[in-house]
Amino acid sequence: MSEGFRIKRSWSRVPAALVDGFRPVPVANVSDCMARMDAGGAGLRPMHRDGVLAGPALTVRSRPGDNLMLHKAIDMAEPGDVIVCDAGGELTSALMGELMLAHAIRRGVAGFVLNGAVRDRQAFLDRNLPVYALGITHRGPYKDGPGEIGFPISLGGMVIQPGDLILGDIDGVLAVPREAAERILVIASAKHREEEQQMAAIENGTVDRDWVDRLLADRGCEFLD
Repeated sequence: MSEGFRIKRSWSRVPAALVDGFRPVPVANVSDCMARMDAGGAGLRPMHRDGVLAGPALTVRSRPGDNLMLHKAIDMAEPGDVIVCDAGGELTSALMGELMLAHAIRRGVAGFVLNGAVRDRQAFLDRNLPVYALGITHRGPYKDGPGEIGFPISLGGMVIQPGDLILGDIDGVLAVPREAAERILVIASAKHREEEQQMAAIENGTVDRDWVDRLLADRGCEFLD
């Protein structure tokens, strides 16, 4: 096996039922339940208009400025996969554009998270497949390799294993380890319900704000007349 130029054909994926369970939960709620320690990085912004990203990670590692392995990943993807590509943060050459986007939609890819740039931005807005990237450029990539598919990658401080759960909304991207997804869903769903109750209390004027002064007093804040 050639280190740095290899493709793994199969791996375990987070179950579809868990993917569906996470869809209504805001990424911010999930992030809070993961100790606010994981995030895809503030630079990863939506290239699409709106919508939620959720699905198992198909991991790709590409040489900066090269998208050969990204092409192969689209051909390999199972319906519902999220292709997550670490291309070193290179922004002078796009990893993908309109043609690859159309092919991915045809293949049933759920979305992309790209540590790199895209081009043909209007197509991403029009097609509205969830896609997160660092930037936009008109310059195209090379197709020479090397790269890897189906191995762990690091992106925005997150270590992502193939098959981990990838989530995204307008606030950004988060990876949930496959082994922890069921437990985190229970906690994050409870937090989401709690915040819905808080919102209802805010809107009907019954919200309790005494906790602010209690916390200030507990932390030693001095109140002066």
